[in-house]
Amino acid sequence: MEQGSAREGARPAYAPGATPRTQEAEGRVPHQARGEASARGEHTHSEPPAPRVVRRHSVRGQILESLRAALVDGELIPGQVYSAPVLGGRFGVSATPVREAMQQLALEGAVEVVPNRGFRVTERGPRELAELAEVRALIEVPVMLRLARTVPVARWGVLRPLADATVAAAAVGDRASYAESDRAFHRAVLALSGNEQLVAIADELHRRSQWPLVSGPATRRADLLADAAEHTALLDALMAQDLTVVQALVREHFAGADG
Repeated sequence: MEQGSAREGARPAYAPGATPRTQEAEGRVPHQARGEASARGEHTHSEPPAPRVVRRHSVRGQILESLRAALVDGELIPGQVYSAPVLGGRFGVSATPVREAMQQLALEGAVEVVPNRGFRVTERGPRELAELAEVRALIEVPVMLRLARTVPVARWGVLRPLADATVAAAAVGDRASYAESDRAFHRAVLALSGNEQLVAIADELHRRSQWPLVSGPATRRADLLADAAEHTALLDALMAQDLTVVQALVREHFAGADG
């Protein structure tokens, strides 16, 4: 998993120790010459090869998503400390991308750094969940009411597959898949406002609300199904421009454990 230099293995353009004073060495390669070198597949100083760190970032991103799923599933237990090397062995990678992913989770508040030990999964109680629900309602309820009055019915219809995806994930009791499809549905609804900052903030609050409580019971499939059904009902109310039902459904949805 370690990354080498972008020029690793390349042959020197001249003998070691030599210092030729060519136009290329002095940074004065004619534009035409650079174009001809590029056409032959050769690299010039102005066109370095793509850095290999792209692959590393990809691995870190995959590990980050896997860790987020493990949090939602309850595989990472609140209050427990996990080391990067141990988690790296679980995922079959070195400790480095795991450590980087866990540091991102620390920024998000999902874990906290324990010096010389690893990362402790954050312990949350019902009060924090209630506070998140309140903040989400303050942000999203007014936006959804405005959208219900202004968005054409045809545009709401495009979101039906996203609502159906939450039902499908709930039907098999897949909490991680449900969490992702749940956020995807809410992001799509809020995206109709055209406010990217609002969507990003609401999505982060939504993600935090999905982390398990320190002593809460495991989410049952029946709970997921009930929550998913609220997505379908909310979409129907938005299409019908029934503002009373929209407001009631959104507030009830946020008060749920997985909304």
